[in-house]
Amino acid sequence: MNDDLFHLATPWAEQLNAGLQESDTAGAFPLDKWKAIQESGILRTPFDPKLGGDGRSLPDTMRALEGLGYTSRDAGLSFSTSTQIVSVGIPMQRFGSPELKNRYLPNIMAGDLITAHAITEESGGSDATNIATVAHRDGDDYVVNGSKMFITNAPIADLFLLYVRTGKAGPFGLTTLLVEADTPGLTVGPVMDKIGLRTSPIGTLEFNELRIPAAHRIGAHGAGFLVLDYVMKREVLFGFSLTLGEMTRRLEETVAFAKRRTQFGQPIGKFQAISHKLADMKMRIETARKWLTDTGAKVEAGQDAAFDLAATKTIVSEANLQTALDAVQIHGGRGVLTEFGIERELRNSIAGTIYSGSSEIQRNRIATLMGL
Repeated sequence: MNDDLFHLATPWAEQLNAGLQESDTAGAFPLDKWKAIQESGILRTPFDPKLGGDGRSLPDTMRALEGLGYTSRDAGLSFSTSTQIVSVGIPMQRFGSPELKNRYLPNIMAGDLITAHAITEESGGSDATNIATVAHRDGDDYVVNGSKMFITNAPIADLFLLYVRTGKAGPFGLTTLLVEADTPGLTVGPVMDKIGLRTSPIGTLEFNELRIPAAHRIGAHGAGFLVLDYVMKREVLFGFSLTLGEMTRRLEETVAFAKRRTQFGQPIGKFQAISHKLADMKMRIETARKWLTDTGAKVEAGQDAAFDLAATKTIVSEANLQTALDAVQIHGGRGVLTEFGIERELRNSIAGTIYSGSSEIQRNRIATLMGL
């Protein structure tokens, strides 16, 4: 394991973890903490050294994000950090023109341009091949009409990657277009309030005769699904590496609490009802670690990982939810009080079984791969 990458954010731990209860209640993106993310260098991890990146592998980037999840208790900020890496920079590096890379990637890696990708629509997020937002070619431009919903980082983003329909329904009718937030025809909605990950803002986008230069296309015309597939593999692996770090810290703290909290004359960890919960937490976390590690290696090697990604996403997200529930139960009254932060971890864990393809969708994919 690369401990240097794991500890990238460690020097900024105090800054990252300051005022968590207040920022969670406010539901606002913490710009002061974003500066710590920028200074840590984590945003440069997977990018080309020629443009100022660190040139790290996919597993290395996963390790760095695991460390961020372990160090930072602000899961919303961590989630926005992962989105910053994967939403525009990753596809631009793989599919973008040299002109786009030179113009935008240095500022994306520095965190000076905050980014988002616009995939989900009100009609449903999992049915990505039937995106309704349309674009047609008009000379040197694409003209876009439609809307997007539940877009992470949207209210604070400077740069969006739009997934739009330029052909018939199905995987070969999508195109990806890069647009700056102040472009006429693009309307960004306000922050949407939500149960968890509250410091990671989400919002809506509306497109009304939005004109985007064809030179801002990422990948070939009609090849948007290839871009989406490339991005979503990494969105799952990066986002749930954060989760692994969060779960690891949660277990350590819950074990420590079970050792010092006494009832009926002994530490509660001595009671089988508690020790078995902790043992189950440990097994879930190490199972999640194995799936993430093995799947990351397969994706990095270019092997078929369709089943592995669906299983990894389901296993890790459901482990996160269950270990958060267990932590609340073990902490008892403290577990439901906001000042201790345990209930916040439970709220943060809930959406993981929904975003990036719900658990139900992942099981559908696995069943299809089984020939069902």
